[in-house]
Amino acid sequence: MSGNPLRFWHHHVGVSVPELDAAIGWYCKVLGFELQRRFPIEAIPAQVAILRNGPLHVELFEVPQAAAASPERGIPDRDVHTHGNKHVAFTVENLTELVEELRRRGADIVWHRQFEFGANAFIRDNSGNLIEFIQGPAPRESFGTL
Repeated sequence: MSGNPLRFWHHHVGVSVPELDAAIGWYCKVLGFELQRRFPIEAIPAQVAILRNGPLHVELFEVPQAAAASPERGIPDRDVHTHGNKHVAFTVENLTELVEELRRRGADIVWHRQFEFGANAFIRDNSGNLIEFIQGPAPRESFGTL
């Protein structure tokens, strides 16, 4: 690539949910997010909530009569058989400790596995959306380059 590299960093992940209030409650209770703001987007139409946990942001959308996800979307090894975004993933330094805490908070744990290449865990939010946690060191930089 010629010229200066492009620098970028995570802004947010967007998740469509059937019940906005229930999803806000789940993300706050289980994952420790805090509600930053709520607003409508009339052009969609949708009710939207922005949640924050440190530098991480989640944008939740409630759209009237939105189509429900297929059951396969909530199974990591089946979801990848459908094109499109699959899940959001976060890194955590102690995965076992995190999974134990998420279980205490009532999270739907799909699995917690150790692989040759590392450890990961998948959970489902209260709407069935997949969230992955990967064991690894805390990041040194908060931006990417391209």
